[in-house]
Amino acid sequence: MSIAEAFQDQEIFVTGASGFVGKALIEKLLRSCPKVGRIYVLMRPKKGQTIEERLQLQWETRLYERLRSEQPDARSKLVAIAGDVEQLGLGIGSADLERLRNVNIVYHSAASVRFDDALSTAILMNTRGTHELIKLALQWPKLQAFVHVSTTYSNPSVLEVEERVYPPLADWRTTIKLAETYDAEILDIFNLKYGNFQPNTYTFTKSLAEQVVNEYRDRLPIFIFRPSIVVSTIEEPMPGWADNFNGPTGLLVACGVGILRSQNCDPNIVADFVPADVVACTLITSVYKFMSESKSRSKDSELYVVNCATANISPITMGEVIEIGKTFIRENPFEKTLWLPGGSMTTCPVLHFVRFCTMHLLMAVVVDTLLRLYNEKPFLMKLQRRIFAAFSALQVFAMTEWHFQNNNFRALHDVVPANELSTFGFMQHANINYTKFFQHGIRGAKEFLLNESPDSSSAARFRMKIFYVLDFLCRGIVYAFLLRLIFRFLVRLW
Repeated sequence: MSIAEAFQDQEIFVTGASGFVGKALIEKLLRSCPKVGRIYVLMRPKKGQTIEERLQLQWETRLYERLRSEQPDARSKLVAIAGDVEQLGLGIGSADLERLRNVNIVYHSAASVRFDDALSTAILMNTRGTHELIKLALQWPKLQAFVHVSTTYSNPSVLEVEERVYPPLADWRTTIKLAETYDAEILDIFNLKYGNFQPNTYTFTKSLAEQVVNEYRDRLPIFIFRPSIVVSTIEEPMPGWADNFNGPTGLLVACGVGILRSQNCDPNIVADFVPADVVACTLITSVYKFMSESKSRSKDSELYVVNCATANISPITMGEVIEIGKTFIRENPFEKTLWLPGGSMTTCPVLHFVRFCTMHLLMAVVVDTLLRLYNEKPFLMKLQRRIFAAFSALQVFAMTEWHFQNNNFRALHDVVPANELSTFGFMQHANINYTKFFQHGIRGAKEFLLNESPDSSSAARFRMKIFYVLDFLCRGIVYAFLLRLIFRFLVRLW
């Protein structure tokens, strides 16, 4: 049976459908498995928008442009389900629960990916939310596969990460009870100690969620799928698509507009990036493989875990990312550039702090003062505070290198039938040409995140030439001042 045939008439429930991975997964399912049944998507109503309106707005984005052209009727297969992962029973009403009874496949990708969330918030969404969905899935008699989307960084104290579940950091039931009993302030006081000194609440609560999944492995057809750092698409449905500033995309944009001049990071660290379309493709092939082997799998067997990671296939260091980014951003600059794209990395926190004060804060003061003089709203100082807080939360990841074993991930390519390799094969994309990839990524950031033309205007290119001259003059003034101070110091000593 082909992969497309295996998904024929299957009813699928997706949480996190409005997230980065969820959007890419739904697009790939509808486009590459055209005979798939209904896809139920859990959505939370927002102020001024119903769930149907939110789903329609998502359908009308550029990501689904190719799908709309090839399969205009695919929209009818998407069904919005009102709910909230943070609530008991996911906040799903009885009528919708009845509609979900025939679900065959579950993709649970909803999670709070904020590293600075309060412990109680992260527990209720990442850990209890997983348990609540599992309790619902136990009542679905036709369920064939339940995919829990975790992260390769769910056990950050382990540097050589295997495709297996690691011993628990805490008891997940007790942890959920604590979040339900005590207020956020009290829990935050004990966060570091109770979290077994994990770097943030995200990795801690995702680790606990894996324990929940592991405990139900003999009662549900369930497995864990761990993507590493998900980045923009490499090919499908278009190169360079992204919907957030997370990971290297935000780093390159901040460097590109000239507001990020220093990072406390080891430039020699090999980062693990996986394109969003590779994640979407392997989420589908992993379910295909899991369902194909369901009869041969015993209830006592270990939980199936897939590390969706590509660093041992296509390695690249953080320093190389910055250099590639600076090259192409200067050739194709952003329209909102404030200074010459640049910046550098250092492992010395003192040097980084000095650079942050002189290059980040000083620039913010100057720009915000000029904006006030022109009766415009200042923004750069506030933005610099957010950048500083974000990098503080990511500090351990900027200074640590992990190695992810991915034999199960690689094996997914081998199960793809020969006639579907062009549709579901992914190893050719996992072997990334990073120069071309980040070139598309920068164009995608301009188009999808900054709402600019993918190609720079003549005005933006002219400003870049001006910034070259100004940057050269400013450096010359600073170096001349420093040389003068050194010279005067040496004269006094003499």
